[in-house]
Amino acid sequence: MDPGDPAELLKDLLGPHGDRPLSKSPAWPSEVADDNSPVEFSVAWNQTEPPSLRILAEVIDAAPGVHANMASTYDFLDRQTARHGLRTDRLDAVRDLFGAACPDAAFALWCSLVFRSGRRPEFKVYFNPEAQGVHRSPGLVAEALTRLGLAASYRAMLDHAARPGELGRLDRLSFFALDLHDGPQSRVKLYVSHHDAQPRDAARAAAVVDEVHAAEVAEFCALAGRVGLFTGRPLVSSYTLTEGLARPTGYSVYVPIRGYVGDDREARERVLELMSRYDLDHDLLDRAIDAVARRPLEQGAGLIAHVALRLGRPRPGLTVYLSAEAYGVASPTHLAA
Repeated sequence: MDPGDPAELLKDLLGPHGDRPLSKSPAWPSEVADDNSPVEFSVAWNQTEPPSLRILAEVIDAAPGVHANMASTYDFLDRQTARHGLRTDRLDAVRDLFGAACPDAAFALWCSLVFRSGRRPEFKVYFNPEAQGVHRSPGLVAEALTRLGLAASYRAMLDHAARPGELGRLDRLSFFALDLHDGPQSRVKLYVSHHDAQPRDAARAAAVVDEVHAAEVAEFCALAGRVGLFTGRPLVSSYTLTEGLARPTGYSVYVPIRGYVGDDREARERVLELMSRYDLDHDLLDRAIDAVARRPLEQGAGLIAHVALRLGRPRPGLTVYLSAEAYGVASPTHLAA
């Protein structure tokens, strides 16, 4: 049995609920996916290396709860540290800040697995900045980044990511992420959700990163969403923060395409148009969709959940996120062309 095999790692992630029949309701209302599935898949196309597979998951305890799930996640990470030699110094430096989550928080801690061609699996954790309440998230993140030597780039990021007076209201800190491997491309990332935003708001958010063209970000949002104002599911920005630098070094924008199409057939067509612009492999997208889908694309909306454009360092490219739809399928809407 290969401890680095994707199927084995996913089985370990799912724990005691891995054999739970899908005919039963979810053991825990996970927000990883719209139907409360605790798993989401994605494929990342990179300009500098072969595509990679990613799995985002919430570890669900045998007796689920925010704190119990967090404890089970740390148990999972301890096992993987013993097997794969994970780097946990940054995690250990901030975990106490995010440990005091409110019992009614949406989540406290998620993790993801990344599988790159010819390499050992990589691991990443996602803390919830709002786990102690929306009003506490900016200060919580500021303290975490100060401990990691990233306070300067955080301040520069906020000057662009949040619209004036909107931090904690329309612009909210949604994820604080850490790579758990050692190397030059190991990252700290911060995610900001932009509610009721226009493509130009994402462009403004991206402009803090030197290697990013803001107009490209606005164009990507407009082509993926086909709306002038994202009044439903929010646009999301993420920033790569690097110690010793006063500004973020990487930027990604995530468009929740499922909220702005009629069905997944339409979502696929839009993603293919975007992939053509970046000269990416169409065949791999369809193979990934076929591996996950259990229905025709026109019979639902949500299998293709997000499409993201990654710019700057370390791996520019495009990512498509696919829902497992284990517990339900959202119906098509009148938006279908």
